[in-house]
Order: sequence, then C-alpha cells, then structure tokens
Amino acid sequence: MKPDIHPEYHPVVFQDANTGDRFLTRSTATSDRTIEWEDGTTYPLVTVEISSASHPFWTGTQRIMDSAGQVEKFRRRYGGTSPGRQ
Repeated sequence: MKPDIHPEYHPVVFQDANTGDRFLTRSTATSDRTIEWEDGTTYPLVTVEISSASHPFWTGTQRIMDSAGQVEKFRRRYGGTSPGRQ
C-alpha cells in the first residue's frame, strides 16, 4: 500500500436514529460529534437513518409480497396474453 493516501481507519460509534441503538465498530467515517462509550473512552458518533436494529429484514417485520397473486390480478384485469403473442 502507498503511504499517506488512505483515510484513517479508527473506532467509531454508529447510532440508529430510529431505535437509539449504538454500535462500536471501526470505520473511516468521521464526525464532529463524540460520545463516551461504556469503557470510558470517547469516540466519534455517526448517526445513521437505518441499521440492523431497525431494518425490516433484520427485525423480522418485512412484508412478503405475494407476486403470484399480483400476476393473477394483472391477468384478470388486462387479459391472458398481450397482442401479438401466442
């Protein structure tokens, strides 16, 4: 690796804006805001709109789309096949 061209990789706390959950990890993200972590050390704080704590897939609240039902509804409304198709 070339020296002095890569951003600094350091510990950062990410906070979910919806749930308030916090995660300590390493990142190149920076912030003017800081927070004191459980170990007494102060880290940069980056607020994110969505994380695994609030994402529907990870929380189990994701809605399953009934694609087969949507296709049948479309066919009932607009017919079986499009013009020019056999």
